Amino acid sequence: MTYCLGIMTREGLVMASDSRTNAGYDQVNVCRKMHTFVVPGERAFVLLTSGSLSLTQSTITLMQDDFQQGRGLACADSMYGAARAVGDAVRRVSDLDRAALERDDYNFNIHLLLGGQVAGGPSALYCIYPQGNPLSATQDSPYLQIGEAKYGRPILDRGIVYDKTPLDVAALYAMLSFDATIRSNVTVGPPLELLVYRDGSLDFTEYRRFAADDAELLELHARWETTLRRAVEDLPRLRYRDRPAPVQQLLMETAARP
Repeated sequence: MTYCLGIMTREGLVMASDSRTNAGYDQVNVCRKMHTFVVPGERAFVLLTSGSLSLTQSTITLMQDDFQQGRGLACADSMYGAARAVGDAVRRVSDLDRAALERDDYNFNIHLLLGGQVAGGPSALYCIYPQGNPLSATQDSPYLQIGEAKYGRPILDRGIVYDKTPLDVAALYAMLSFDATIRSNVTVGPPLELLVYRDGSLDFTEYRRFAADDAELLELHARWETTLRRAVEDLPRLRYRDRPAPVQQLLMETAARP
């Protein structure tokens, strides 16, 4: 399984992904899911991938070939145009592989997150679906997830506010979202990749790859777990004033209802 996350704030973007792939519990591998396309000072894109590894690899390969030849992301004049270029690559792979996959009862399973900026336009964040159509993050919904999203969502709902969350704090929320997901789902795991993009920089200079034994990653996990437990222990205790109704009384009340 996979977990990838993009957060959009007034200051820029945070993009994060795990690196675990599996084809069953006894076939677990490591594979990067973060891919960058950069012309410094002109355009900078980062793609996160989820789904069938063969489909994501084919899509990224097509996009890299196009980029080197000045097509696709290399000539998109806006982030929307870039999202459409990613969708076009997905549809090209669909034309090649979908029929054969579905003939053998395999889904055409691929989702991507695209973040970045083209000079002259704002930074933006998109999700691209298996049909190639894009969905944009907004100020009201400033983050997007693909893969195993449910465990890491609650902390984002509580903490991420587009115009109030500093970019460095958003990066911490991203790491804690991954911490919750890894804690509850063994199919998501390190190495974790984290990229912070500051609006207008048009380059990627803030990046970390966290191995499972990374000291900062372990410290973040330990301090967050301790803080959570202390916060719960500091909450007011619940008060219990009533006694539970006897089972017989409940049955009589139910039978007496019209």
